[in-house]
Amino acid sequence: MTNLKAVIFDWAGTLVDYGSLAPMGAFVETFAEFGVSISIEEARGPMGMAKRPHIAAIMALPRVSEAWRAKHGASPTEQDIDAIYQVFVPKNIAVAARFATLIPGAAKVVQTIRDGGLKIGSTTGYTREIMAEILPVAAAQGLKVDCLACTGDTAQGRPSPLMLYKNLLDLEIWPASAVVKVDDTEVGIREGLNGGAWSVGVSLSGNAFGLSLQEAERLAPEEFSRRKTAAEQKLLSAGAHYVIGTIAELLPVLAHIDGRVARGEKP
Repeated sequence: MTNLKAVIFDWAGTLVDYGSLAPMGAFVETFAEFGVSISIEEARGPMGMAKRPHIAAIMALPRVSEAWRAKHGASPTEQDIDAIYQVFVPKNIAVAARFATLIPGAAKVVQTIRDGGLKIGSTTGYTREIMAEILPVAAAQGLKVDCLACTGDTAQGRPSPLMLYKNLLDLEIWPASAVVKVDDTEVGIREGLNGGAWSVGVSLSGNAFGLSLQEAERLAPEEFSRRKTAAEQKLLSAGAHYVIGTIAELLPVLAHIDGRVARGEKP
């Protein structure tokens, strides 16, 4: 690959945490502490956003908003969102390392990309405090990145491209059309598109499929196929140029994109 300059990865559901499971229990537990029950599906909906906007999006769901009014006697406010966020973050920090196992193939694929002369960037909806728990666990498994942009590092998170742009600045590379963004969420796909990069969606290991590797392997073939198709469609509808199952399938796609860049094509 001689025409691409960098690959910028998401973390949970893309590099680590098959199924993007770490925040789920934390969201459900946090809302329960405020007397409101939410489902895993409701918690997953805004995945990929910074966590405070993520909480705001959950609170804005009609069913959740009504449940909040029934419990607290008023519609949720910005102060309520802040209160939930303050409870949520320590819970997410507490479980982050436990869910930092690399997705199969991640270390090998990232090293192959680096050996090919590309730089390795990353963006995440997690805060620096949460990533401080994940990075050493990932490194111990053989995965390191050249750059990381977290929630709070830029004025806006996804789907804005500002974290992607921070990667480009820190890595000292341009143009964005020579960069590939890999992400398992719809807002992460749009982050890449909004930044002018190629966007590759990850369907099986991430939020769109929403199961651990062991749970996915136990599915009946028909159910697995149904869920896989639905996950792929979500990412394609968000604008992904390509969709793969997991990071293990990325290298042929990068080679194809490299050829398109060589021909002068842009995202």
